[in-house]
Amino acid sequence: MINSKLPNIETSIFAKMSKMAAEHNALNLSQGFPNFPSDPALNALVDQAMSDGYNQYAPMPGDFGLRMEISKKIENLHNHFYNPETEITITAGATQAIFTIIAATINKDDEVIIFTPAYDCYVPTVELFGGKIVPIQLIPPFYNVDWQEVDDKTSSKTKMIIINSPHNPSGSHFSEEDMLQLQDLAEKNDLLVLSDEVYEHIIFDGNIHQSASKFEALATRSFVTASFGKTFHNTGWKMGYCVAPENLMKEFQKVHQFVVFCVNHPIQKALATYLKDENHYLKLSDFYQQKRDFFLHLMRGSNFKIIPSKGTYFQMLDFSEISNDNDIAFAERLTKEHKIATIPTSVFNEGRKDFKQIRVCFAKTDETLAEAAQILKQL
Repeated sequence: MINSKLPNIETSIFAKMSKMAAEHNALNLSQGFPNFPSDPALNALVDQAMSDGYNQYAPMPGDFGLRMEISKKIENLHNHFYNPETEITITAGATQAIFTIIAATINKDDEVIIFTPAYDCYVPTVELFGGKIVPIQLIPPFYNVDWQEVDDKTSSKTKMIIINSPHNPSGSHFSEEDMLQLQDLAEKNDLLVLSDEVYEHIIFDGNIHQSASKFEALATRSFVTASFGKTFHNTGWKMGYCVAPENLMKEFQKVHQFVVFCVNHPIQKALATYLKDENHYLKLSDFYQQKRDFFLHLMRGSNFKIIPSKGTYFQMLDFSEISNDNDIAFAERLTKEHKIATIPTSVFNEGRKDFKQIRVCFAKTDETLAEAAQILKQL
């Protein structure tokens, strides 16, 4: 018999709700993926790369041309230079990058601080390698960080803090002041930081993404992960990257080479060309803000309490004035009876605390959003 290393892990809520959506022919606003195509120009570049023969293994750290474009992008946006030779690795999506970072750094009984609600890969990966989670609950409606609580819960055993900004599922984001507080705390306690920045180019209302790369002392102790799939509407391609100072990246690549060795070669070639036009990512915030605003305009007068998302392509909906159900029961009822699938958010909270909130994905066509709003406004 196998002695399970993750005995309490169940099927993810994303898989459960998408399966339920399919079974009940429900509109699927649960799992976070766009229902519109990626840019035909990018698709054509992938086709061209395959035709040009880039169908064998890529270099282990990734195509050098793509690493150069990532280095230029970060330097232009955050004024920090990552050496494309030694400080950038292309990954099979951000989740693989996160797994690899934790595998390379976390040992038995190391403590890792996370902020809940938290993306569901953090906890099991830390536990898989013998680490211990120290959760800090972010409280709605604004999901701000209490840095005094973080300081209080940091101990001599704390090895790492994981942050996610813009934040899934809440749609909040870390301010410059948050990042400075994080930098001070990490320096004082000699902590590593894993900064999950997969929604780096989706931030609203004139706010600026505060990358860990932007803060000099923080960058020296941080792994930063990102996702091309989230940025360019093709989550199924599973393409991302990790940047970190050379001493940390050496440890990352020791594990990376045995997890995947390298990732999709023609897509890397295509992205290296596509990134040369910075408008492909600089205009993304405007694109998704229009979708957020369109959906929220349609939701005016509904019985949900709504604070507009500050980033990501997710919106939280507070249903406390609609139902006394817990959020899992409410989400299941929405799927089965009203034919719309959403995500209950208690599954991401410390102790599965229920704040009567569901998450919807607005990375959908206007027609889908209009249909969704029509259903939700009837509740």
